[in-house]
Amino acid sequence: MRTVGGFSARAACMASAFALAGCNGSGGSLSNWGFGGGDQPPEAPAVQALPGPEIPATIRPSEVIGRWGFASFHRPEDRQRTEVAARGQCTNLPFSIDQGPTGGVMMYPPDQQQKVELRLKGGPGGRNFIGPPGEPGGAPRDQEITSFDGRVMTLRATDQEIVGRYGTSIYVRCAPSAGTVAQKKR
Repeated sequence: MRTVGGFSARAACMASAFALAGCNGSGGSLSNWGFGGGDQPPEAPAVQALPGPEIPATIRPSEVIGRWGFASFHRPEDRQRTEVAARGQCTNLPFSIDQGPTGGVMMYPPDQQQKVELRLKGGPGGRNFIGPPGEPGGAPRDQEITSFDGRVMTLRATDQEIVGRYGTSIYVRCAPSAGTVAQKKR
């Protein structure tokens, strides 16, 4: 049998075949052993797009903090009657919107029994929303502030399934109890 540099021709041929097979980039190349080469650069890790800049709300949290009467309606023609019912809640069981620990407002989101901190967020076209932080205005868990004049506020969920159950929420600001203002001036 013929030898090439001390190896048989068959062994030299097989070694050459393995070395060339490693250079095709499919199984392993010399770059895998730190010798450079390789046809394709390593894949960059997937980059997650950053959310767009947060749009500030035109309503400040301090404007909604306080005691409110609460009710809800499904049909627009029921709004006046529902507003009167919400005002009546001020004497029975007012709904309190409190200052949150990080600058938001403490409220009960739909279907939750505990208050959580929510943010007032702006949205396209000057719209305002109340919802969890970290999501843009109009996200699925938000409620749109459909009207606000300082005394009456209406909210409507962005999720249509929630709208079907609760309709439009109406909040009527409770007046301070008699003598509260006079006592504070003393």
